[in-house]
Amino acid sequence: MKRILISELKEEFINEKVLIKGWVHRIRILKKVTFILVRDRSGVVQCVIDNESINNVELKNESVIEIVGKVVSSQNKISNIEVVVENINILSKVKDELPIEVNNGLDIKLETMLDNRVLSLRKENINFILKVKAILAQGFREFLIRDGFTEIFTPKIVKDGAEGGTNLFNLKYFENTAYLAQSPQFYKQMMVAAGYEKVFEIAHVYRAEEHDTRRHLNEYVSMDLEMGFIEDEKDIMRIENQLLIYLMEKLRLEMSEEEEKFEFHIPKVPETIPYITFKEAKQILKKHYNKINSEEDLDPQCEELIYEYAKTYLDSEFIFITDYPKSKRPMYAMPKGENLTHSFDLIFRGMEITTGGQRIHDYDMLVNNFINKGLDPSNFGSYTEIFKYGVPPHGGLAIGLERLTCQILGLKNVREASAFPRDRQRLLP
Repeated sequence: MKRILISELKEEFINEKVLIKGWVHRIRILKKVTFILVRDRSGVVQCVIDNESINNVELKNESVIEIVGKVVSSQNKISNIEVVVENINILSKVKDELPIEVNNGLDIKLETMLDNRVLSLRKENINFILKVKAILAQGFREFLIRDGFTEIFTPKIVKDGAEGGTNLFNLKYFENTAYLAQSPQFYKQMMVAAGYEKVFEIAHVYRAEEHDTRRHLNEYVSMDLEMGFIEDEKDIMRIENQLLIYLMEKLRLEMSEEEEKFEFHIPKVPETIPYITFKEAKQILKKHYNKINSEEDLDPQCEELIYEYAKTYLDSEFIFITDYPKSKRPMYAMPKGENLTHSFDLIFRGMEITTGGQRIHDYDMLVNNFINKGLDPSNFGSYTEIFKYGVPPHGGLAIGLERLTCQILGLKNVREASAFPRDRQRLLP
C-alpha cells in the first residue's frame, strides 16, 4: 500500500483504507480507546485504536510509526476526519526522555532551542520558519530567472577577500593560505563581464566578525544579484522593489494559513519604496528623535528610528538609504562626486537587510580606488585585470536571507532563522 500524506486525507477518503507514516505527536488514553495524534511534514491527524490492540505496543511521544486504518468522519479539534487503526507498527523507538517538549506551541529559550535543534525544529511554531525561508529563496530564484538572470555558483574557498581583506576566516590550503568567501562580489562582476550580463547566486558567505548580537551570524545565506548596462544604482533599487513585491505576494499565496495561525504580518511593499540620502537620514534623526549620528554609517538604533520615521511619515515598512560616504563603502563602489558613492542600503522594520549599488567599471578608476583604500591592486590582479577588456556599467545587491526571514516573522534573533547557526560561540550541532 502506498503511503499518503496527512494533508491529503480529505472527505473523499472516508471508508477507505490508508497507510500513513509519521511521528507520535500526542497520546491520550481513555478507558476503552486510545487517541494518537500522528504528525508528518504536512500536518496532524487523529487516530483511534482500542486499548486491547495497543496494550503490547510501547508507544511514546515522538516515536516514528506507520499506521494502516480506515478513514471515518469525526468532529475532533483537528479536522472532520480521523483514522480508525487496524494495524500499527513502530519504525523507530524513543529511547530517552525528551529534553524539550515538542507537542506544544510554548516558547523555549534560544540556547535550549539551538542545543536541541533537531527536536526544536519538530515544534510546529518553529518548523514553519524554515519553510518561509525556503519560499523566499525559491521566489528570489523564480523572479530573477523570469527576468533573464542566470544562476551562478561561485567559489567559497578564495585567495583574497572581496571587502578589502578584513573579517576573513583563513584556512590552510595545501601549501598556501586561503579564505572562506565573505561575498561572491568579485565573481558576480566577472560573470557580468563574461557576457552573462545578469546573474544571481543564493549561497553561504562567511564573516569573521566578533559580533554577538541578535542580527549577526558568522555564516549566513546571501541572495546576490548583479546586472550590466545600468544607468546608476536606481536601476538596482527598482529591481529590488519589484522583487520584494513578488516575494511578499508569493508568501501570501503559500503561507496565508500560517500567517493567521502564527500571527505574523506579511508586509505590503509600496509600488515605489521611498528613499532618502544618508545625509538626510542624519538630519531626520536629529530633528525628529534628537539623535546625533557622528558615524559614517547607521548604527542599529538609528536604523530602528529611521524605520519608525518611514512608517509614520511615509507609510512604508521599507526605506532605502542612498549616497553613503566613500569611507564606509568597498573599493569597487562607484564614486559620486568627491566623497560619496552610488550606493544604498535597504532598511526593513528597523534592520538593514540589503546593501547594494553601482560598481566601478573603469580599470584606472578601480585601481586608483584600491590604492586610496590602502590596498595593493596587484594582490587582486585576477579581478582587476578583467576591467582592461571591456566591462559594462553594472551594479548589484546582496540580501541577507536570515535577516529578511527574521524581520518578516518578527523573530527576536536572526539565529532562529538558521537551521544550524554559526556564531562566535556555536559550532554545534
